[in-house]
Amino acid sequence: MSDFRIEKDSMGEVQVPADALYGAQTQRAHDNFPVSGIKFSREFIQAVGYVKKAAALANNKLGLLDDEIAEAIKKAAQEVIDGKYDDQFVIDIFQTGSGTSTNMNANEVIAHVANELKENTDVKIHPNDHVNFGQSSNDVIPTAIRIAAVTAATKSLIPGLKHLQEAFLAKGKENADVVKTGRTHLMDAMPVTIEQEFGGYARQLELGVQRVEDALKRVTELPQGGTAVGTGINTHPDFGKTFAAEVSALTGIDFKEAENHFEAQATVDAPVELSSQLKTIAVSMMKMSNDLRWMNSGPNSGIGEVQLAALQPGSSIMPGKVNPVIEESVNMVAAQVIGNDAAITVGGLNGNFELNVMLPVVAHNLLQSIMILGNAARNFADRSVSQLTVRKDVIADKVGRNPILVTALNPIIGYDLAAKIAKKAFAESRPLKEVAKEMTDLSDEALDQALDPIKMTKGGFTE
Repeated sequence: MSDFRIEKDSMGEVQVPADALYGAQTQRAHDNFPVSGIKFSREFIQAVGYVKKAAALANNKLGLLDDEIAEAIKKAAQEVIDGKYDDQFVIDIFQTGSGTSTNMNANEVIAHVANELKENTDVKIHPNDHVNFGQSSNDVIPTAIRIAAVTAATKSLIPGLKHLQEAFLAKGKENADVVKTGRTHLMDAMPVTIEQEFGGYARQLELGVQRVEDALKRVTELPQGGTAVGTGINTHPDFGKTFAAEVSALTGIDFKEAENHFEAQATVDAPVELSSQLKTIAVSMMKMSNDLRWMNSGPNSGIGEVQLAALQPGSSIMPGKVNPVIEESVNMVAAQVIGNDAAITVGGLNGNFELNVMLPVVAHNLLQSIMILGNAARNFADRSVSQLTVRKDVIADKVGRNPILVTALNPIIGYDLAAKIAKKAFAESRPLKEVAKEMTDLSDEALDQALDPIKMTKGGFTE
């Protein structure tokens, strides 16, 4: 048997692999874009499957698609949703800016499978006339981006961020009585508790979830129904509304038709906004991971306030060395998300008149950011935060030698004398209380009360 078969499209004949489920248009695009080898992700292919299934259901409900044809398309699209044909989506990310090639890839695969599923062989399901009925690549691809982004953010990213938030809260509560040296400018400052510090990280994550959820309100508006340029040519006036209802039923997420199809198709403003929020979360997570790297540094020649779990050897030459590998992974994820946001921003700039023409790269980068942030958050929680050990003895020693604790004496002895005490304690490497006792007439009891680190973490004045 030949390794190829001949397929035809409007441009003529083309050779297609004999076992391929796609047709001529997919093959032409596959041949035209040998750029990166990067294909669309599982999340995006699933979303395209949702589009095609919901479109068949909507068109059938509106009386525009035969029951048998609609049923066959629905079943074939469900198999795409389930991931059965991911290997048939063969086109590079760096392709036509509308994503038309990938839309036709889906149309051809679903038509091929639907024809095999359909009992009546007299009617042949056509990729354009049936699978793509009432649609255009110009509304299919931006709709798939939004469905994929909302689905992935809802089912993966947000739960991952909440899981990390809970890990910080739990570890903070576990060490609520541990007072450590606070730091500003990387220099010793007034004390804080582990719970306070970790609570700050938890709040960053809580706000991150709120940022994503707020951005998703705009992403749930679907362009589908605008067809070629936003006017809805060649589709039913109620298609967009009916389609959104069908997608909502399929995904369990509340989608709605775009309020303005010209805005929804000409721009990717909503995905750009979501990406900017992902960038903010990436910045937050890098701050957390870097703080833990500093706190874990040493263990003897650094700060050494916490000990991260020993997960793997850290050196091929230095026996016994263990590195903060999870934190380094988080930082690289954050860097990638920040870079992805830059690409998405440039993509957003390329909305020309009635269509954005960098949709595939926006889709790829946005979905990658959502996926790796969610995965990194869960990994950070499970392999680092929840397993770290607070080195209470090291922390207590550093707090006792922190000359900045003298700040609590300011209301009692004044700033100038307090500064002299701090400088003398630091210069002579002596406990602050010992020097303060020499240079003031305060009693041991008064000094103990004023210099109690736990009281300093509660704000207000010491007495």
